[in-house]
Amino acid sequence: MRRVQYEHSGGPEVLEVVSAEVPTPGPGELLVRVEAIGVTLPVVRKVREQREPIALGGEVAGEVVAVGDGVTGYAPGYRVTGLVFGHGYADYALLSVAMATPIPDGASAVDAVALVRSGLVALGALEAASPKEGESALVTAAASGVGHLAVQLARVRGAARVVGAVSDRAKAEFVLGLGADEVIEYGQESWGEPVDYALDAVGGELLGPAVAAVAPGGRLVAYSSGGGTIEAYDLLVGAKSVIGFQIARIAKGQPDLYDHWRQELWQYVASGQLRPAVHAEFALDEAAEAHRVIEERVNLGKVVLIP
Repeated sequence: MRRVQYEHSGGPEVLEVVSAEVPTPGPGELLVRVEAIGVTLPVVRKVREQREPIALGGEVAGEVVAVGDGVTGYAPGYRVTGLVFGHGYADYALLSVAMATPIPDGASAVDAVALVRSGLVALGALEAASPKEGESALVTAAASGVGHLAVQLARVRGAARVVGAVSDRAKAEFVLGLGADEVIEYGQESWGEPVDYALDAVGGELLGPAVAAVAPGGRLVAYSSGGGTIEAYDLLVGAKSVIGFQIARIAKGQPDLYDHWRQELWQYVASGQLRPAVHAEFALDEAAEAHRVIEERVNLGKVVLIP
């Protein structure tokens, strides 16, 4: 089979396709013939920033072809999606049962990777903000794979005003089409009227402006891999709260809630309240180009690899 890997950190150009043995599922694992792979910013960042190479994991979707010992509820022929922590950029991948979810009839593998993992992060971050009917919301990286779903989910959950923050004004039409009331650019001096809560996917230098955009007594949920620091005084004077969110903690520690959210996402799609968007599909040997799109922040929705 084919697998994408790299030998040293760097930009998209370090990625290469190599031949590898088809893995054997261990206890509690599914061997999946991969049909679609979701490309995420955290993985792109790790390729460039981490000293030692990592196995390129991420969202995968496809057909189960073998199961390991102790697996129940799944069998060869089932179509699933989920998060792979090992080698996910490949023709075949090992998926833990705990991270797997069935793909509903009529949904494609591309639909699944555009919705499930990104949607779980978006929905989980929104839940962490404890939104109330009629509040206002800010979503950074509003055109991203997670952000474009967060904009829609904020509206579904009762936000009266949704503001999308983007890196480029060219993304404004897309974000407004998702249901946002306003779109602001990161470089603007003012981010407009303060909001009750913010969902921040960017971090870094933008964490400060995002906190400043939150009204007194409001809260910000940080779910970015970009880090960033906040002055405690900025929180004290505005009685603001900052909450960290990581979907892996829910998957491992609250599997029932994780499963409930997955079902909720598919229900929103079936009812037309949520529309996952795919920016582009690339062949597996075009993984470098897919990473380049994410790194340059030009995507409108999800970027997907097709083995």
